[in-house]
Amino acid sequence: MQHAAQKFSPLLAPFLARRSISDLHASVSFHMPCRFFSDRSRDDDSDSSLIRLSKLMSQKGICSRREADSYIQNGGVRVNGSIISELGAKVHPSSTIELSRDAKNHLNSKVTVLLNKPLNWVSSQPEDGHEPAIKLLSPANECKELNVHIPPRLDSKVAVYGPLSLPKMAVCGRLDVNSTGLLLFTQDGTLAKEILDPHGHIEKEYLVRVNLVLDESDRATQAKLHRLRDGIYIDNVLFSAKSVEIINVNQMRFVLTEGKHRQIRRMCEQVGLKVVALKRVRIGNIKLRSLPVGQWRYLQPFDKLQ
Repeated sequence: MQHAAQKFSPLLAPFLARRSISDLHASVSFHMPCRFFSDRSRDDDSDSSLIRLSKLMSQKGICSRREADSYIQNGGVRVNGSIISELGAKVHPSSTIELSRDAKNHLNSKVTVLLNKPLNWVSSQPEDGHEPAIKLLSPANECKELNVHIPPRLDSKVAVYGPLSLPKMAVCGRLDVNSTGLLLFTQDGTLAKEILDPHGHIEKEYLVRVNLVLDESDRATQAKLHRLRDGIYIDNVLFSAKSVEIINVNQMRFVLTEGKHRQIRRMCEQVGLKVVALKRVRIGNIKLRSLPVGQWRYLQPFDKLQ
């Protein structure tokens, strides 16, 4: 049997030809009972809350809209027990949505990787002579001790070249060349969208070392903390942190739910502090933990974004 990743790459793969009744019954369900309509044929009394099936699947975090369209077109989606294969079909926001076994396997075959980015590596494209961090996703840099669970259905090419050989590995939340710590690469567009959504309120935690001694009993330090906690306007734009706290004499912990360019460094500059080291240790509930610098591991079952 072909692997699900092969059958949906490209998205409109020969999935329909291999579909069977047993495949469709062996499915994953998202329970929301209701009726459906298509764009071309709707009841006169249909209510205005109807939504495209692909959009609803995306909103519910089942898959991306593009993937949903592929699954729908290839007969891999049921609504209320009926196969929906017409693009543009609309449903109520509360409905029962089922994915076929092949569609579910395709979703589960996507790879997400955690990297502890070292200094002097850029997050994405090569820049000013610095190499992109994705080049570190090689077999030589795998932290095998932490790779307890290996994603299923990885082809032999990954064993030879590592995750850097996988297509469409997007970086989720960049770190600048002078920053270190947790960097995520994923093939999962839904996960990437959730992390990068400016209105998603996903927390990112950073350990920040500065050039001055921090003493919470000192009035000058207290004033700096108040400004950082209250938010700072820079060029008429508000830069804010969810929380800021002092850890020791020259280190702070920042928790952000937004991701403006060089945000922490620029906020610190406004209160007379210079950042000398910045390390991201958490995205949502996904933590860097004991992953060594320059090494990577696969996302594990205990790694939950929320």
